[in-house]
Amino acid sequence: MEQHFLPGTEIEVVNPNLTLGQIRHALFDFDGTISLLREGWQNIMGPVCVEMIAGDTEPTEDIREAVAKMIDETTGIQTIYQMERLVEMVRQWGRVPEEKILTAEQYKQIYLDRLMVPVRERIAMIGRGEKTVDDFRVAGVVRFLELMKKRGVAMYVFSGTDRDDVRNEAGVVQVAEYFEEIWGALPSKEEYSKEKVIREIMAAHELSGPQVLAVGDGPVELRNIKDAGGIALGVASDEKKGYGWDMHKRQRLIRAGADILVPDFREADTLVQYLFGEQPC
Repeated sequence: MEQHFLPGTEIEVVNPNLTLGQIRHALFDFDGTISLLREGWQNIMGPVCVEMIAGDTEPTEDIREAVAKMIDETTGIQTIYQMERLVEMVRQWGRVPEEKILTAEQYKQIYLDRLMVPVRERIAMIGRGEKTVDDFRVAGVVRFLELMKKRGVAMYVFSGTDRDDVRNEAGVVQVAEYFEEIWGALPSKEEYSKEKVIREIMAAHELSGPQVLAVGDGPVELRNIKDAGGIALGVASDEKKGYGWDMHKRQRLIRAGADILVPDFREADTLVQYLFGEQPC
């Protein structure tokens, strides 16, 4: 597919037929889109899933590939749904006796116990002054939030991470003040989903598609906003650096229906001008 960028920028316009200039509400994924506190979570979830599927047997490359595919397809969804997929996979591979297969909630706890070790250490590093808050935010994101707020856009976080954790981490990376609401996963799966949040905001504010923007690095939120007729801004950022392209993410977000792609928010001024119909494409 031929790439098209705004002149002199890394802002990639995948869908040039957007209706621009009408955005009133914007929904943001959190991990990998705003915050880097959980950078590398896939490298923790992956081994956990492989270990649970293999049980007492030696894991194979087929298992690793199946797990990687599952994680890739479900990035952005509530963690508990990923763990439900894990339960199915444990059964499908048949290496663990039925009586030893755990529940999705138990698998989730094992994963979170391991994930929170590096997350807590990163938060502690900020507290000790060894790292700054900027080290754990996608480059330019605060400028982008400031510019969107100046335009009168109501902004929200909707994350697959547990709500209390995402609210705490939004405070740590100092972005909570920009959002009307910060949503995350709740104990009851039925109470919350990204699709439900989009639907309810659009109904409550009587919005049409081009008035709503979703910003994320996972396929779930982009597919959900496209289904609702909104605008999908994909963030294909290299999370290890906090800026620059992750080409695997880029391909994944194109498949999910991204209208616009950016590697980060360092060109926030131009990006906001484009979103409001003030930049030539």
